[in-house]
Amino acid sequence: MLGLGSYAFIEFGFLGAYSEELRFAFTTRIALLLFAVPALLATGKPVELARTALSGAPLRALNRFLDSKLIGIMGNAVFGPVFALAAFSVFLTPIAGTLRESPGAQGAISIIVPVVGLIMVLPLTELVVVRTSLFIVAEFMLAFVELVIDAIPGILLRLNDNILDHAAPITAAVPGWFPNALRDQQLSGDLLWFIAEVADIPILILLFIRWSQHDRKEAKEIDELSDEEMDALTQAHLKSFGNRSD
Repeated sequence: MLGLGSYAFIEFGFLGAYSEELRFAFTTRIALLLFAVPALLATGKPVELARTALSGAPLRALNRFLDSKLIGIMGNAVFGPVFALAAFSVFLTPIAGTLRESPGAQGAISIIVPVVGLIMVLPLTELVVVRTSLFIVAEFMLAFVELVIDAIPGILLRLNDNILDHAAPITAAVPGWFPNALRDQQLSGDLLWFIAEVADIPILILLFIRWSQHDRKEAKEIDELSDEEMDALTQAHLKSFGNRSD
């Protein structure tokens, strides 16, 4: 209900209805489809549900997909900031105006953006991708960098006095409450900046939870080792360290 309900609210409500006419509706819609909808869909644990419901060949196909390099690349904290920065940077170019005025592009955005967002968030919520402790720490640090990176397109939209998408003015009759082009762009930047920053908070929380769970799992595995196994592991570690020093 949260995931599909939020998707319906965005697509069939104000943001979807005015996405072609208003810049701030267009950018806000994309930001919410990328961040909010996938996060709410993930609360329903779709991977766990699919694995419970499927069997045989469909289940094997799902597991192969989850173990694929595509999920490995898109499901780490490096891909998220890069993709968000690239996607939001489009709003600073005339491409944004073309996409906003194209019905085909609007339809494609409704499908592609939430799917990409879901692929990025599922590894954080359902641990479908195995990570080492070092990689989890690196993801945690990169998430803090994302707090700054995601804000850049929104800040540039807010502070720029030129119409960056070069879209033609609306010639049809418009409601009196419609903002002018510059104010529309400024609202777009304000909302994009706000959503991008707020969306990073639950990601930081999820990364911290995953880090704690992984650390607890590793500690349990070490506690279960016998004295002989622990000694052998220590000797192997020291030997490996000595080889690297040489």
